[in-house]
Amino acid sequence: MGGGAGAPDFFYKEAQRLGYVARSAFKLLQIQKQHKLIKAGSSVLDLGCAPGAWLQVACQSLGPPKDGGSVLGIDLKKVKVPPLHCDSRVKTISADVMTLPSHQLRALSPKQKGFSVILSDMCPSVSGITTKDAALSVELGMRALYLAVGRRAALSVYADEDGNQEGKQSDDDSSTSEKSGVLKVGGNLLIKLLESEDAKEIGQISKPLFTKSSWLRPKATRPSSREIYLICQGLKPDEDK
Repeated sequence: MGGGAGAPDFFYKEAQRLGYVARSAFKLLQIQKQHKLIKAGSSVLDLGCAPGAWLQVACQSLGPPKDGGSVLGIDLKKVKVPPLHCDSRVKTISADVMTLPSHQLRALSPKQKGFSVILSDMCPSVSGITTKDAALSVELGMRALYLAVGRRAALSVYADEDGNQEGKQSDDDSSTSEKSGVLKVGGNLLIKLLESEDAKEIGQISKPLFTKSSWLRPKATRPSSREIYLICQGLKPDEDK
């Protein structure tokens, strides 16, 4: 069997056999095995959570219910929590991540204190026009980064070569009261992107904000896909606070 879109390959069959709603579960399983982004008791935000495979893996990664933790999935579509591999710690809401204000997102986090892990598997509707798809992917990736770290993403873009931040704001809601993101200090961020020069730029913007950043193309990625994941670990404290 080939790895083209729609072909029932190994990962597709394994997903069916193990009760995952999509083969994408194996991408997060590999990332989790290598980087352990989600720990027992983590509060996880899953952006673009449809059809729910990452909700399943995230919940499994929390450990048994007694360890606590939570998973909140957000998608434009209404997503039912999959019955297998999920428990009462998993919730979903329907919302547009591109317009959802940070303060509303924070209000949905445990004790309104933010999330310890943010996962973004958001992907544009692929048109087949490489440059257009890559640009839309970067837009979604930057939105995930902005929701995670707030104005620090904008400041990082405009830091000059000496590392002095020019303080230029993005045209997002950071210009009002939305200064801080919803990722806790020490937290982890995972962003799916389509390979491009602009995607690399997101890596450069995020690098100084985290203690470690790396790229990974999971084995479960289809051969024809240009998907790659940016893995950011250990959000540093905001020195400006």
